[in-house]
Amino acid sequence: MSSEFAQHTDSTPSPRKPPTSAVASVPERLLDSDEAASIMNVHPKTLQKLARKGIVRGIHVGKLWRFRASTIEEWIQRQLAS
Repeated sequence: MSSEFAQHTDSTPSPRKPPTSAVASVPERLLDSDEAASIMNVHPKTLQKLARKGIVRGIHVGKLWRFRASTIEEWIQRQLAS
């Protein structure tokens, strides 16, 4: 009888809890080229060129560029510091 009990408990899946970090974090909104360029005071094409060169980090989605606001703020701080 104890072997039957052991088989039954081994096959029973344990309940899983969702990770707490996944519930608490909200992804950062992405800015398009026009929004990010206006924050930086540059033309959108200039921003796209900076992204292609790797000077400003951006995400290329098809023909569109997207930028994190935090990345734009970091770039501005680096420019002010130099």
